[in-house]
Parts: sequence; structure tokens; C-alpha cells
Amino acid sequence: MEVIAGVGLLQLLLVGAVVVLAAILRAFTGFGFGLAAVPVFALLMPPTEAVVLSASLTFTVSLLTLKTYWGGVPLRPLLPMLVLAVFGTVLGVVLLESVNPQQFKLWIGVLVILACVVLGFYRPGHHEPGVALGGFTGLCAGVMNGAFAIPGPPVIIYVMATETDAARSRALLLMFFLFMAGVALVIYAFAGFVTPAAPLQYLLAMPAMFVGDKLGYWLFRQYGTALYRRVALSLLLAVGVAITLEALW
Repeated sequence: MEVIAGVGLLQLLLVGAVVVLAAILRAFTGFGFGLAAVPVFALLMPPTEAVVLSASLTFTVSLLTLKTYWGGVPLRPLLPMLVLAVFGTVLGVVLLESVNPQQFKLWIGVLVILACVVLGFYRPGHHEPGVALGGFTGLCAGVMNGAFAIPGPPVIIYVMATETDAARSRALLLMFFLFMAGVALVIYAFAGFVTPAAPLQYLLAMPAMFVGDKLGYWLFRQYGTALYRRVALSLLLAVGVAITLEALW
């Protein structure tokens, strides 16, 4: 069979490889699956299918690995962030409906580049978690979640500013991304983004997601995040530049 779920066999192998690497990144650092995966997905399928596949994989593996991070941080202080993130996701979906595939690739390429630069060089001063800061972070993350299935950058900056412990930071990120992926899938379904090909694409990619997650979690327990985060940001920057150039040309 030359084409499976709307994706050629060679492209399917590429999707599998990207999912493994992106899952390793997510499990190791607590962020980065969407940043790594969605730009490549956008080269192989329509933007709406790309965000649905990313959100469905993130949601499933977040549920399967719940015991590795749940309870690492209290949930109640995150409620303002989560509530405004839902509103932001709706706004992001409206934005996604207004762009064509080429614009989507350009925007997501630029977004990945900016995220890598900010996460690599910006070091926010310490702030106490609060309703205003958390709510603004959630709103920004929600817009990026709905439009690109990439809620990470605003929340990562928030965690850098409010958390000093690596394990707590990872737990907060993974809890937030579980919630964001679930919210995104519900809103994508209501928007009509879930196509008949989506379940098969998901089933074909899920084994790669599972393998990558196991490898990433093992690396996290063995080595921590400092060196890998620098390597990951370098790789993500290369992906962002490549996608941006492809969209411009």
C-alpha cells in the first residue's frame, strides 16, 4: 500500500521518526513535543490534521504516564491559568480557520524560531505565582494551543520565573499540557477538524510516541535536563529555520 491514512509510506516513516524524537524531548524536559512535531506534520498534511494528530498523541501519552508527574504540584493555584487557557484555545481555533497551509507553515516556523531564542537566552527574574501572571500565561498559551497545538512557550517562561526545582517544573508542564491537549481535541472536534483519516493516523503514530516517551523518561531519570535542553533547543531552532525557508520559497 503506497498511501496510508493520506500519508505516503516514506512520509509515514518520517512522521514516525519525528514522533519518537519529539516524544523523547517531551518526556525528558517536560516540553517540546508540539514544537518539534507540528512543523514537520505541517509539511505532510493539512494544518488542521497536523494539530489534531499532535494533540491526540500528547493527550494519550499524558494519560498513560500520569503517575510519573501527577501530584508534583498542587492543582488549585493553576485554576486561573487553566480557565483562561480554554478561552484562548477557542480564539486560537478561530485564527487557525482563517489561514491557508502556506501561511500556517510560515507562522509556525517563525514561532518555533522565536520560542527557541527566548527559551535559550531569556532568563526571567523570580516571580511569585499569582492570578494575574497565571491568567495572562494561560491566555497566551491557549491561543497558541488552538492555532498551532503548541501551548508550551508561555508556560515554560512562567515555570522558569516561578519554579526552581526541575522535577516540579516538569510536573507542572506535563499537567498543563495534558489539560491543553484534552481541551484542544474537544474544540477541534466541534470545529470539524477531526477527519476520517485522523484515527488511523493516530494509531500509526502512537507506537512511536510510546517508544519515544519511554526513552525520554529513562534519560530524565538518568541525566536530568540541563545538557539535553540546550541540544533540544538547537535542534528545534534548525527545524524552525527549515520550515520558515520552505514556506517562503
